[in-house]
Amino acid sequence: MKIAFYDAKPYDRVWFDEYVIEYGYKIKYIESRLSLETAILAKGYDAVCVFVNDTVNKDVIDELCEMGVKVVLLRCAGFNNVDFESAYKKLHVMRVPAYSPYAVAEYACALLLSVNRKTHRAYARTRDFNFNINGLAGFDLHGKTAGVVGTGKIGRIMIDILHGFGMKVIAYDLFPAGDADFEYVTLDELWKQSDIISLHCPLTPETSHIVNADALGKMKNEAILINTSRGALVDTAALIEAVKNRGIGGVGLDVYEEEDDYFFEDRSNDILADEALVRLMSFPNVLVTSHQAFFTKEAMQAIARTTLDNLQRFERGDFLLNEICYQCEDKGSCEREKKKVNCF
Repeated sequence: MKIAFYDAKPYDRVWFDEYVIEYGYKIKYIESRLSLETAILAKGYDAVCVFVNDTVNKDVIDELCEMGVKVVLLRCAGFNNVDFESAYKKLHVMRVPAYSPYAVAEYACALLLSVNRKTHRAYARTRDFNFNINGLAGFDLHGKTAGVVGTGKIGRIMIDILHGFGMKVIAYDLFPAGDADFEYVTLDELWKQSDIISLHCPLTPETSHIVNADALGKMKNEAILINTSRGALVDTAALIEAVKNRGIGGVGLDVYEEEDDYFFEDRSNDILADEALVRLMSFPNVLVTSHQAFFTKEAMQAIARTTLDNLQRFERGDFLLNEICYQCEDKGSCEREKKKVNCF
């Protein structure tokens, strides 16, 4: 089978090339993102492989179907860029539900430690032989309260790490775990009680701008907010106002609401047109990184393996374990899994 691989980066080639020969598939790497204009590049291919910033809307889906594409392979866990209703009975959509939850949780902690102890600022100073530590004070995590929004695999690992720091952990999830060794609270209580808030939930209509002006207004002025999930969980304009007004102590973002035109690209010679992003990055207590929480050797190997396994299952006519469609109650968990039947 042949795969049109969109938004291809050099590191994608490293790990996919390592396994693709074993499966007997052919990959055409395309640097452009999938859109209505670039969909034609998949003509003659059986599947398209896409990432978080590729567009898989109704027009693109119809164009792919016209050209005979049968499968969309998401090489990521998130799927908010896919129009599942338009894809139903046209294209099978499969994702990588869990590549390395440890990678994301560990990186969230790295952001937390950097924002709190200001190691990124200390590094910049000492590179200029400035060894002054004035303004670099943080606070002990031990004994503080951490609020975790979303208690799936990544959220649970994050909670374990935070427990290791000696923190009290409270959490919020629409579907609380039955075996929790932490306390579930309402969102309002989480905003008010937490010294640290870490987001680990998917982007859905219910969670879009879950961190808004109202939520930020309830947080402690010294609280640190960490987001390694999806940018649109946070209302950027409201966050900027909160930082300007000293309503929040620090922010660590590995994702950004309007990241499509910037993240994963080299814009070092450009003048950024996104004033909100430039403003965010101007604050000394805000650390922004470029959607790299997933980026470990183990995670990339798992992404390549699972993506190719997904296509192999389709080729063999097997049950598509990682398929998602708009009929799934929560996009990935429905009766078809119990019956071991595909969406269509």
